[in-house]
Amino acid sequence: MAESEATARAGPQTRRRGPGLEAAILEAAWEELTEAGYAALTMESVAARAKTSRAVLYRRWPSRPELVVAALRQHTNFTSPETFDTGTLRGDMLALLRHMSTRVGEIAGVLSFLLTASAEEAGISPAVLRERAIAGEPSALDAMLRRAAARGEIGPGEVSPRIAAVAVDLVRHDLIMNQAPVPDADLAQIVDDIYLPLIRRAAGTPA
Repeated sequence: MAESEATARAGPQTRRRGPGLEAAILEAAWEELTEAGYAALTMESVAARAKTSRAVLYRRWPSRPELVVAALRQHTNFTSPETFDTGTLRGDMLALLRHMSTRVGEIAGVLSFLLTASAEEAGISPAVLRERAIAGEPSALDAMLRRAAARGEIGPGEVSPRIAAVAVDLVRHDLIMNQAPVPDADLAQIVDDIYLPLIRRAAGTPA
């Protein structure tokens, strides 16, 4: 479909600029992704739904994967570490994992397809795509561990990023494989039996 035909079918364009226009485009991309799937999503279809031009999209996102990652990032927002400040490390991690389960669980199938289908097209690895799609996660984890050390819950030792993210990685795996929210009992088991013992050992927490 030619760009002019797609735009005509979508109706007259509305002149928007800046954040308002970007939000409309990302919402249109999200709707196309969830309704038609990644394989059928095109820059033309997103532009038509957003009532703008394909050129406007390309100025912001040079490729289809970058646009889709931006839309996913908007709908899987982990950018506020304070959201998960419950007063204990256990409570913080459970809050984050529950947030993941309810929010990311809704799009686990879409996220899985993106990571597998677009890596070659984007020219970057699935791991990099994953981090771009859920960009605020590391800052939330770092903030949790800093607060826990300040409270004396864990030792002052440096925790490697791999260990810090182990609970998040396990829950993400379940979401992608099962395409459904993770039961709360499973989240508690991950935190109590895997995450907290690893963190305490890695941080040099006194017995």
